[in-house]
Amino acid sequence: MAPTDDDNAPLTRPAAATDTTPSDRPPASGSVAPGGRMPRWLPRAMVLALALIAAFQLGSWAFHQLTGLLINILIAFFLALAIEPAVSRMAARGMRRGLATFLVFLALTIAVAGFITLLGSMLAGQIIKMVEGFPEYLDSLIRWINDSFHTDLRRVDVQEGLLHSDWLRKYAQNSAAGVLDVSAQVLGGLFQLLTVGLFSFYFAADGPRLRRALCSVLPPARQAEVLRAWEIAVDKTGGYLYSRGLMALISGIAHYILLQALGVPYAPVLGVWVGLVSQFIPTIGTYLAGALPMLIAFTVDPWYAVWVLVFVVVYQQFENYMLQPKLTAKSVDIHPAVAFGSVIVGTALLGAVGALIAIPAVATLQAFLGAYVKRYAVTDDPRVHGHRSRGSGGPGLLARIRGPRVPRPEPEESS
Repeated sequence: MAPTDDDNAPLTRPAAATDTTPSDRPPASGSVAPGGRMPRWLPRAMVLALALIAAFQLGSWAFHQLTGLLINILIAFFLALAIEPAVSRMAARGMRRGLATFLVFLALTIAVAGFITLLGSMLAGQIIKMVEGFPEYLDSLIRWINDSFHTDLRRVDVQEGLLHSDWLRKYAQNSAAGVLDVSAQVLGGLFQLLTVGLFSFYFAADGPRLRRALCSVLPPARQAEVLRAWEIAVDKTGGYLYSRGLMALISGIAHYILLQALGVPYAPVLGVWVGLVSQFIPTIGTYLAGALPMLIAFTVDPWYAVWVLVFVVVYQQFENYMLQPKLTAKSVDIHPAVAFGSVIVGTALLGAVGALIAIPAVATLQAFLGAYVKRYAVTDDPRVHGHRSRGSGGPGLLARIRGPRVPRPEPEESS
């Protein structure tokens, strides 16, 4: 059979029902694979995203649960840095480091326990005195009310009204219900105190071992930086606390002399209270420290409270402008504005703990970064010292606004 022209023609596919032509481009990345199948990478990406979200949620939950423990460890670390100089000095004389740390902690415990005992006895004595003198105060108040408002009140009626009042009954019920809460808070505070004590003891006693363990995972160049930062932190923290302790001693002695001269009871305990609270509670410590001596002095004579207030204000100015700059010039050399700002930031981040450790932390960071800041000699210019000369500053502001002054043409003379 002879070939025909149709046999030599190229084979062509039948055209689709529509006028569109098929595209020869490959499918774009991310599109569904041919046949409607899911891409291979999509399940693994979804599993990886879910795993990352779960890990983030788990880490966030664990961090919030361990916030209290982390804060206690931070307090313990700064306490260990504070007692590090004393422990190292005793260890350099041949004493075992653990025994030296124990002796330092024993001295601190005895001092704190003695202060709390004296303060508690003072407060208990004042409370007993106020309770015993309450009937006399009540009688004087009733007499004043009767004379001023022409009433006929009696102490027996007032006492019976108080005993049978709904306010007193509800207060007693709430107080009884809150005993368990107070007990739980006291136990929690003791547990936190024990945690801080144990961690600070181990940090101070095993300080060299801790530094070796930390440096063993770092290259030699990083080891030198870590050891330098550690040494600066020890110097700044210890210097800050020791300078504060010295100022607390001076403040306590000064206020003790005043209170003893005025005849205010419990003058030694009140002097110690003013010294410690005013120095170790930043910003508001002075006002808290002066409130208790003023209250005790007011019970003796109202004018004594005024004298105590005046002395507290005057001594605070003397301390801020004369005593504190000399004692903290070498230990914590930071600007007062920087110190105040660091206390505010520390309080916002960690509360009272942040307020206590803010100043030594900022002083440590400033001293560590100071070695990497290149400083230049300041030019001898009067403007550095705040002096401005009128001639050197160019034209004034009003002259610059008006612009250059164009001379007016003179009128021509008529011939």
